[in-house]
Amino acid sequence: MDLLQSLLQTAVQQGASDIHLKAGAVPTLRIARRLCAADMPALTEEQMSEWVQYLLPVALNDRFAQGHEADFPYTAEGIGRFRTNIFRQRGKLCIAMRYVKAAIPSFDELHLPGDALRKIASASGGIALVAGAVGSGKSTTLAAIIEFINQTARKHIITLEDPIEYLFEDRQSLIEQREIGLDTASFDTALRHIIRQDPDVIVIGEMRDAASFMAGLHAADTGHLVLTTLHANSAAQAVSRILDFFPSDEREPVRRQLGVTLNAIFCQRLVPARAGGVVPAVEILRNNATVRNLFETNQLDKLHAAVENGSDDGMQTFNQSLYQLVKSGAITEQEALAKSTTPQQLTMNLRGIFLDESRRIMASG
Repeated sequence: MDLLQSLLQTAVQQGASDIHLKAGAVPTLRIARRLCAADMPALTEEQMSEWVQYLLPVALNDRFAQGHEADFPYTAEGIGRFRTNIFRQRGKLCIAMRYVKAAIPSFDELHLPGDALRKIASASGGIALVAGAVGSGKSTTLAAIIEFINQTARKHIITLEDPIEYLFEDRQSLIEQREIGLDTASFDTALRHIIRQDPDVIVIGEMRDAASFMAGLHAADTGHLVLTTLHANSAAQAVSRILDFFPSDEREPVRRQLGVTLNAIFCQRLVPARAGGVVPAVEILRNNATVRNLFETNQLDKLHAAVENGSDDGMQTFNQSLYQLVKSGAITEQEALAKSTTPQQLTMNLRGIFLDESRRIMASG
């Protein structure tokens, strides 16, 4: 396995976030969000088979044999931890590995709005969602929230992850990290029993279906802070995705319950920075009286307008975040427009034109 270890060492030294391996192709590294071929020969099927056997935990052999996919963490001694996924394409083995930095970054190090996240982390209950597309940094932001709680409050935190990425050490808090497939059979099984384990904070690595969401909602209803991630491109889309978990005839009670239980939706997109690297543009929805009323009266089409008008409660839209990043010089106007859902509106804002459309929308009906 010397060649694999050497490849992982090289990837970390070159600042790669991901490593992609497949038979018949040269290993590929993602560096600064661009794919780069490694300086080594193409991998053979025999090499790939040996590497899969070496990496795959014994406990996941049956899962991979039946489902042809497996997620797990791999620790290379002296190099670091990698979130690893093994799968097949056209019948051949493939491996995708994401480097997980050992140190958990702070809100400031991630260029995140610390005031908003500290309020979310300090809540005594409710459900808070960290949303974004694949690769938008959701897991890292969630880890930063957990570490903030860990350093500032005496809480019992239980995480359910598939797989475990960041490793936490107990500081002020007591943290137990449970990996699906290794420490518990499934999210459903773990969530059925988790209330009996006396948690203050429950972390669900990702909301995937109606069962996991309802279990999280029930936990939030009973006075626990529930933190989780969701694949969605905006706060409003996150709400739509949650409701889409359920048949149409079940959505009304779920919507009403979510309106009562929701703490916040923190949605982020990574934008290339002028100084190199990336900075997050962030949309924040907080559950104030206006938002609760929109859930109650099924006016979810007005959520974006509520966010746009909710600055007094710490809310902001992506355009408002992008506008501030451009004005501060952190990103270029071109990059901001590329990441905006409504670039025409952002262009007007950057030219000093601000229409009061959102207030008109909120006043209607």
